[in-house]
Amino acid sequence: MQISSSPSRSLRRGLVWLMAAVSGATVANLYYNQPLLGDIARELGGAGGALGLVPTMTQVGYAAGMLLLVPLGDSHERRRLIVVMAALASLALCGAALAPDLPWLIAASFAVGITSVVPQLILPFAAQLAPDEQRGRVVGMVMSGLLIGILLSRTVAGVVGTHLGWRAMFWAAAGLMVALGPVLRLALPAQPPAAAMSYPELLRSLGRLARSEPALRLHSALGALSFGAFSAFWATLALYLQGMPERHGPQVAGFFGLVGVAGAAAAPLVGRYADVRGDRRINALALGVLLASFGVLWLLGGWLWGIALGVVLLDLGAQANQISNQARVYALRPEARSRMNTIYMTTYFVGGAAGAWLGTAAWTRWGWLGVCAAGGAMSAAALGLLWAGSTREAQGAAAGG
Repeated sequence: MQISSSPSRSLRRGLVWLMAAVSGATVANLYYNQPLLGDIARELGGAGGALGLVPTMTQVGYAAGMLLLVPLGDSHERRRLIVVMAALASLALCGAALAPDLPWLIAASFAVGITSVVPQLILPFAAQLAPDEQRGRVVGMVMSGLLIGILLSRTVAGVVGTHLGWRAMFWAAAGLMVALGPVLRLALPAQPPAAAMSYPELLRSLGRLARSEPALRLHSALGALSFGAFSAFWATLALYLQGMPERHGPQVAGFFGLVGVAGAAAAPLVGRYADVRGDRRINALALGVLLASFGVLWLLGGWLWGIALGVVLLDLGAQANQISNQARVYALRPEARSRMNTIYMTTYFVGGAAGAWLGTAAWTRWGWLGVCAAGGAMSAAALGLLWAGSTREAQGAAAGG
């Protein structure tokens, strides 16, 4: 069944589901290591700060891939680029599985991050294939796959790590990337380059876009701070659970990804109103929920049910803020959506990397309360930035009027 016969007859519903599944499977590569950190530490050693470089460098690598590789989707044939990146991701995952020590694993984690940018190539691919009246629905389906991959990656890693060891998770992920290559080559239609621009021109245009769009800068910063808070929690959860009296293993940490689906499932329902309202109230509400989640984790984090409640609020706030941010960014310049997405998502994952580092540093020095304080501080900073940006925008509008 085709979603539409225009502008392309190649966009079948099954193809959209495939793109959603591939996006989820590839973005999961970034998060497999988080519930496995305790097991990795026991085998390879490393204190909290050094161990925290594993998830941190994965996020740094993804941000580098967003900045340096994703813009190529505007000037190169996207199907070929997607298949090549899937193959490179499989090699990076093999490197992680073979790691003899922590520095090797940290370097391999960076490689996993920089090669796992396939979802950010698939999103504009899907948007270009879809007819105008179906574009939001198609992109939404792909984003749903992306979100599910993020959430369930920790669950899968926890189960595999508990029963087969942490290396088995990376081997399985590498095998999946290898298997996806031929499927993508056969299923995806060829898509000619959208812009005849050289690589230096593509990169220079990113700076011009960022300078000329204050709304892009604001929402990129909001995304970075919210994802930083999100990452501070997830990067340290396995370490906290292992330090509890019950000494919960990676499987318990992974199952909190399932809990997070409840919060994330509600986020698109909230974000649906962002386009209709055209203001930033959804951002304010989402960031308020994000801040409240760290209050819950601070007060009730001694019980698994308290952590579960905090996770629901955390994922709800982070994902609702993300959807509202993207709705505003994509509406700015339709002719430059890929590069606008590059600027937004690069900033977003730099924030995630900083949050993962800050969370593990806070854990090492102050324990769980330090993690909650770090996440709460980033959430509060985002609310303050939103208020300041909205105030400046209102003052500018009044002066212009």
